[in-house]
Amino acid sequence: MIMEMFNESVAQKEKFRSAANKLLNHCFVLKKKEDTRNDYIFILQHREKFQEYFDLLGYELRINENSDVAGIVNYYGTGRYRLKKIETIILLILRLLYIEKRRELSGNDDIMVFSEDIHDKYRMLKIESKPTIDKTTLRDVIRLFKRFNIVTNIDTDVTLSDARIVIYPSVLFAVPGENINSLAEDISDRLKKYAGGGVEDEETDQDQAD
Repeated sequence: MIMEMFNESVAQKEKFRSAANKLLNHCFVLKKKEDTRNDYIFILQHREKFQEYFDLLGYELRINENSDVAGIVNYYGTGRYRLKKIETIILLILRLLYIEKRRELSGNDDIMVFSEDIHDKYRMLKIESKPTIDKTTLRDVIRLFKRFNIVTNIDTDVTLSDARIVIYPSVLFAVPGENINSLAEDISDRLKKYAGGGVEDEETDQDQAD
């Protein structure tokens, strides 16, 4: 089936190349995101060809049609990005905020939070060695998760308290859970282990496309 794709038009091959590279380089492809919407639709339409292609590379293609998110996971545990603990904490906070905001909204409304919402959740942890998130850390972490198509910032300066940040449904992919309630409880439990502790010099593995 892969060879069939290569025998098709130049336009089809270019669409395949573009979508495959976005999965490899940015972890997630979303229907909600304007610059990946067409790629997501194309992946959905040619699911079997993408599955075959990524299987050859050692990846599993995962598509969540409820959230309109596509991603890949390496079978052999490679292709991981080593998250620092502070990055892990902020990622969990973003997931929790996404869940809380989604409960308040209906339909397919974008989940938007303010930078201050992230700070509020973080301060509740009362981490002695780092009681607040400094501007450089927040800026770097948002830039990192933006690269992975997990968030995007509407306002240029994310360090302002009223800076708006859109959280994409891809934020849920790395956390297993039967339903949204158990997922929220799981994230809360994970955050509790950081409360009052330190955040320096520790890293955790994170699948780039899980």
